[in-house]
Amino acid sequence: MKQLLIYIVLATIILLSNTSAQPKLKVMEKSKYSVELIRYTIPENQWTPFENAYAQAGKLLSKSKYCLYYTINKGSEEPNNYVVIIHWTSEEDHLNGFRKSADFAPFLTLVKPFYNQIQEMKHYTEIAAWSGSGNN
Repeated sequence: MKQLLIYIVLATIILLSNTSAQPKLKVMEKSKYSVELIRYTIPENQWTPFENAYAQAGKLLSKSKYCLYYTINKGSEEPNNYVVIIHWTSEEDHLNGFRKSADFAPFLTLVKPFYNQIQEMKHYTEIAAWSGSGNN
């Protein structure tokens, strides 16, 4: 009985870990899915304000029905480089949904001080993806 309980708990953890990062992906249309990539070069004296701004901006993204998930990444070899990746339900939803929503103005207020440090801000269409442990 104890082994069965352990098995059920482990199976539940594995199931949740494989689905929790992308809970909305199952209901979206793959052909409309959009990835926005924003590359920044942030001077060292602005790292903390930048990271704090995106911590707050991320709360607005998290509650948006148009944002599936996002990541904020800092360069390890070049720590002045940051990459923000936002997964939108579609490019149209981002441009005409989120940007016209009540959350956009406060989001823009938070990240606008860093606009001059943007190196790239573009939308991409995902054509392939992989998720797993690599132990195949």
